[in-house]
Amino acid sequence: MKFIDEFRDPGHARALVRDIGATLERLGATAERPVQIMEVCGGHTHAIFRYALKDLLPASLEFVHGPGCPVCVLPMGRVDDCIAIARQPGVIFTTFGDAMRVPGSAMSLLQARAEGADVRMVYSPLDALAIARANPGREVVFFGLGFETTMPSTALTVLEAERQGVANFSLFCNHITITPTLRALLDTPDLNIDGFIGPGHVAMVIGSEPFDFIARDYGRPVVVSGFEPNDILQSLWMILRQLERGEAAVESQYARLVRPGGNPAALEAIARVFEAREFFEWRGLGSIDASGVRMREAYARFDAERRFAMPNLAVTDPAECQCGEVLKGLIKPSQCRVFGGRCRPETPLGALMVSSEGACAAYYQYARPDAEAAA
Repeated sequence: MKFIDEFRDPGHARALVRDIGATLERLGATAERPVQIMEVCGGHTHAIFRYALKDLLPASLEFVHGPGCPVCVLPMGRVDDCIAIARQPGVIFTTFGDAMRVPGSAMSLLQARAEGADVRMVYSPLDALAIARANPGREVVFFGLGFETTMPSTALTVLEAERQGVANFSLFCNHITITPTLRALLDTPDLNIDGFIGPGHVAMVIGSEPFDFIARDYGRPVVVSGFEPNDILQSLWMILRQLERGEAAVESQYARLVRPGGNPAALEAIARVFEAREFFEWRGLGSIDASGVRMREAYARFDAERRFAMPNLAVTDPAECQCGEVLKGLIKPSQCRVFGGRCRPETPLGALMVSSEGACAAYYQYARPDAEAAA
């Protein structure tokens, strides 16, 4: 297929839905004991709701929404660190838009800007570097966050700052890695996942091979998927076909963009600038070993964590917020005590309601709470 409408062809979608339903029947799946598939990436979660795929599929297949939203898993303490940096004299703090409203322990970056901090939304780290060049008398900090998808652009921007000799640019690094997180989830005792829709954007960078451990060590099928509706339906059928055959392997439905070994140039830039942290705290999931990266010593002069004072404290989420259970797939967003009430997109309590990729935001935008509560 070469054109976008081919990935949304209704006839092809109906055929895939029929094949999925027939395979579920052969597997003996029921509404009481459905096959549970975790879509790791928040982009897949929103596509599933945007195209009403859940409504097309039998009740014997259940989606479990995974942790693949980097803004959603950002702990409150790291937001507090951002605000502490942004409030320092002479600082211009730059960030992607979906991080502006993530609540810290007292406020968000958006609220800090309203109180006078110079917080600016940018569309790429290169925008932040341009601001630094245009304001040589001020310190410009870029809030680097995201999985391996966004790591290459951040790393290449640091290398470009070095090449240009821009001394007033630095990075507050909060980049995270997906595979240690999936391993931590799979080690959760109550997790009942039969297969995984792998994150296509991450796999464009790291390849499909890093997910081999899921099939090898945990016996679950993984299919790396694109983001169009027929991509996701085909990926579901590929997972079910593996389950029917009693197999567990890593396949790539997104072969038009994903290679087994990933993107060598992107991986080289990541390895040059970043190294693994011993551990990193995830909102709702706690500390996960080797799940984040920091800047190497060679680039210390561009490291905001080394250049600025910040609280660096762990902050507990509000007790009534159940983001952790949602991230682990233990409950649906609509089952959270504050969903749609105290926690809404305009007044989010939890990070899953803030980001455009958050599972709670997807439920709120595309599904009515009363309908989901009955599901």
